[in-house]
Amino acid sequence: MKGRVLVNSRAAQHAIILSVQLNSAFWSRYQDLVREVVLPYQYEILNDRVPGVEPSGAIRNFRIAAGIEQGEFTGMVFQDSDVAKWLEAVGHALKSKRDAALEKLADDVIDLVVAAQQPDGYLNTYFTIKEPGKRFTNLMDCHELYCAGHMIEAAVSYYEATGKRKLLDAMCRFADLIADTFGPNEGQIHGYDGHQEIELALVKLYHATGEQRYLDLARYFLDARGTEPNFFLEEWERRGLQSFWWPWMKEPDLAYHQAHKPVREQDVAVGHAVRAMYMYTAMADVARLTGDESLRKACERLWEDVTRRQMYIIGAIGSTHQGEAFTFDYDLPNETAYAETCASVGLIFFAKRMLELSPKAEYADVVERALYNAVIGSMAQDGKHYCYVNPLEVWPRANEENPDRKHVRPTRQAWFGCACCPPNVARLLMSLGDFIYTWREDRRTLYVHLHIGSDVEWELEGARVRVSQESALPWRGETSLRVSAAEGPRRFALAVRIPAWCAGEPVIRVNGRTLSPEEVRVEDGYAVIEREFADGDEVAFHLPLAARFVVSHPELRATNGMAAIERGPLVYCVEEADNGRNLAALSVDLDAPFAEVPCHIEGVDVVALEFEGYRRDDQAFADGSLYRPVSPEAKQEHRVNIRAIPYFLWGNRGLGEMRVWLRSR
Repeated sequence: MKGRVLVNSRAAQHAIILSVQLNSAFWSRYQDLVREVVLPYQYEILNDRVPGVEPSGAIRNFRIAAGIEQGEFTGMVFQDSDVAKWLEAVGHALKSKRDAALEKLADDVIDLVVAAQQPDGYLNTYFTIKEPGKRFTNLMDCHELYCAGHMIEAAVSYYEATGKRKLLDAMCRFADLIADTFGPNEGQIHGYDGHQEIELALVKLYHATGEQRYLDLARYFLDARGTEPNFFLEEWERRGLQSFWWPWMKEPDLAYHQAHKPVREQDVAVGHAVRAMYMYTAMADVARLTGDESLRKACERLWEDVTRRQMYIIGAIGSTHQGEAFTFDYDLPNETAYAETCASVGLIFFAKRMLELSPKAEYADVVERALYNAVIGSMAQDGKHYCYVNPLEVWPRANEENPDRKHVRPTRQAWFGCACCPPNVARLLMSLGDFIYTWREDRRTLYVHLHIGSDVEWELEGARVRVSQESALPWRGETSLRVSAAEGPRRFALAVRIPAWCAGEPVIRVNGRTLSPEEVRVEDGYAVIEREFADGDEVAFHLPLAARFVVSHPELRATNGMAAIERGPLVYCVEEADNGRNLAALSVDLDAPFAEVPCHIEGVDVVALEFEGYRRDDQAFADGSLYRPVSPEAKQEHRVNIRAIPYFLWGNRGLGEMRVWLRSR
């Protein structure tokens, strides 16, 4: 196996971080939960051993494809990807802590996956079992390269964790088959997959193997997308104008697949939100590795559109259940929000690649927002119940009885027929260390993107340097970084993100001495401390953290005249458990002070917020009338004490209403 290679000087700006280990009171608990509960639970789900849950069939499909068992294909056409994401999550878990039992489970699954692979390298249980003569004939609908991409990511993760090559070698054979099959040359398919994923996976495979053809193929898939003649239209015509999912469809929706125009010409996020995020991630990867400025500029335009006009306050994207998609700028309804968990995971991937292109605090701010709110809010504290849709408003009766709101579940579910989200959360949480730091060799700078307790170690001038971060977030704004340089002092810079939520000027101390503003250089939202660091040097940050009301852009009509609450990286919500039913009757005074109240919810010590607000009386409607003229009685309100809790903990205390946005006075 070749070592990692770098394509050009632009790529060489980034050294390899040798290791990152979490040591965070907040986040290590989540990694322990995934390692000890989530991964074993999901393994049982994939093996159809959890009563009362819709059978996955995912492992059984591989057994059938391998000839070990007889039967029919079960599940979605992309069911293989659930196994792949689970394997990737196991790989990330083993990087931080080897576990013989977990590794044995993964090895057995890998044996099964490889046994299901065809002699020419092809791997897909749906087409092996159900339609063996139709491989690569319906790329728009059937997710073949999407599944391949997820299994490639799993192979890279597992190889990096264990050094075992079995799955990696198998996926290299598959990637070679794909590279022979697709491309611009005569006899090749001039096309791409309907659900992007293969592109970013090929970049990872390129890093792991040094094989240039994998990077070239990733770039080809991006270059070909949306060009004329349009591949999806041609493919659809070859299939007799038939769609796998929508037999009534008159013509493919190219924008849904981000195939409506070449990727370099796109500047508005459209279509299926997860597909878009995976594509933008790959675009940023390829832009960095090849120096492609047109791709880079497209990424910047798309980033601005997504995060400034189409992102929910919790770091979620995709506002409609019709196609799990973007709609248009500022269309972010609360009660019907789709906000798929996978889309927030994809947004974090995109943000990470933007940080690698250019370290700007706004990218890490979005990583933080999505992590602390949408992503961990999508999983219950027991690790066994999940959101596919992440609501900003829950009214259980409406969610059960209104057909337009049934996609919003008022409680987290044990599993899904389309179960892409739970293993996606698992793999993200177990790889969290990859998102905290970036080393820029050209600037001799360690960028600290996230304030998360962890140890990072890398090589500088032939010596190992270690930085240990301690952080009290999300509850207190205290972070410190201690340098270990046992082989002698080294000159470099620490660039630490100043979060957008910072409620005042941060206080920075080096070895106990407070730095003046003139001694700190601020670049793109990072406080840069450059010096010769000796063993034991410490840089400490006090980041003022306070609860505050937040309002939205006036064009965001769903929240006009409303306010949300943030404290540090956390968005807060109100629940029926604390405030009674009909939360829509509550309103807030934007000048009301907050009282911070320690409390305990489902095993988590949190800071709740209490403040004075108002509730509309219903006495004026005691006669049963539905409407009445405005009068002093009809406008009557009474003061109430309102309690808000962190959004990520909503729904852990039984069925009830929940709201993020409240009417403001």
